[in-house]
Amino acid sequence: MTAYSPERRTALVLTGTGAHGAYHAGVLRALQEAGVKIDVMAGHGVGAGSAALAALDGSARLWDAEGIWRSRVAGRLYGWRSPIRAGVMIALILAAILLTPLAVLVVGLVVYLVGFLLEMLQVPSAAQLVATYSAWLQSAFAGSNLPTTVPRAATLALIAFIAVLAIGGLIANRAPTARRARGGWWWRIVGAPLEATSAGERFANGMWESIRGAAPLARPSSAILGRRYSEVLQENLGQPGFRELVLVATDLDARRDIVAALLAEPYRRDFLAPRVDRDRRSEVLDLAGVGRDHALDVVLAAVTPPLACDPHLLTFAPDSYWRGETHRACDRPGAIQRLLEEVAAAGARQAIVVSAVAPADAPHRLRPPRLDFRGRFGDVQSASEAVALRDALETTSVHFDAVYVVQPTHNPIGPYDLHGAYDEASDRRQALSELIERAYEDAYRQFIEPVVGASGEQLARARLTAHRGSQEINSL
Repeated sequence: MTAYSPERRTALVLTGTGAHGAYHAGVLRALQEAGVKIDVMAGHGVGAGSAALAALDGSARLWDAEGIWRSRVAGRLYGWRSPIRAGVMIALILAAILLTPLAVLVVGLVVYLVGFLLEMLQVPSAAQLVATYSAWLQSAFAGSNLPTTVPRAATLALIAFIAVLAIGGLIANRAPTARRARGGWWWRIVGAPLEATSAGERFANGMWESIRGAAPLARPSSAILGRRYSEVLQENLGQPGFRELVLVATDLDARRDIVAALLAEPYRRDFLAPRVDRDRRSEVLDLAGVGRDHALDVVLAAVTPPLACDPHLLTFAPDSYWRGETHRACDRPGAIQRLLEEVAAAGARQAIVVSAVAPADAPHRLRPPRLDFRGRFGDVQSASEAVALRDALETTSVHFDAVYVVQPTHNPIGPYDLHGAYDEASDRRQALSELIERAYEDAYRQFIEPVVGASGEQLARARLTAHRGSQEINSL
């Protein structure tokens, strides 16, 4: 590994899932303020959405007060599916209805106990309190009051619960973009309990706002938005704030990665050239060519976590390699190695890798495991990302002159902790805004000051040495 140099072609590689996109926001803000030169933006997972915005000089939409990670809607990203939310609410109402008679009896026991204590203390109103509750209890259980109201209300709630699940499954089955699938309709709901639609909408809106500027235009379809994004980025390459782009998602049907890239010449020609070990036509989308309509599709697929969410459906063009087929695409936690390989193929000689997963390479740092679905799945994804990052740095570093990693030393916020998380180390709750600020500080402490600052001193010393050498030669 050689020292950092701003003259080399540099790639910023963003990796992560869900809430860890807030860490990307803080690092991007620090690099932008420090004026660090970035030639290629690259990302997978939620990092693909951050990279797509940063390539178009729109990274501020990640950390602004009304941006993706500071606004109030950040907590609704990757939420439970609508039928599940409605079903849980109805189930709680049903439980409350069924427990109403028991609650009445429990209150009665408390009233009788209080009345007994008041009588022991010779309080005059004690007998009146017990008599009043007894009369109310008799009227509540008499005739058509609680004995008939509770079963009717419970039946209505149960019918509503079944109707919500059935309607949700029917809508999912008959969605116009859905592919034919095998299995019961209920698997459409419980098979993937979380939804990535909100996250995709936020990144799509951010891309459109960066393109349209102040013009009050409605957001077009995904294909038109993707095409317009590619055209604007291609037209402005070389301008301040605009950078080349490499994104990676995974095609579940083709069982291979999708690599979308928009590169300047001559890197584009070399990147798209055929290779001996793989058919590039089946996995590479040239956003400056025939694949320009799929820029948004790849972002939407990348911000969709596997298993927890339904895959994004990507329909290829009829004249493409896949002949108009519709494939399921999503993120892959171990895609960082493939991303670094493609960044090296795009001509990058330096890579700055950003990950929000903190390393845990010392003993006695165990914490109680979480039992909720979000916590369990987040732990699996964080562990997968940490292992993939370590392996990728060991195997792909030979392709670069230098690789730098920016990551926190401690991060209690998991991939799906959109409302923040409790930190056992500091015994308090931490929010996404704190993760942004921590990333900002980490970027300065781990890269900008020790690496970029030191490189400036090294260049100054090298120039001074060269100047003195030329003076000595002239004197001779």
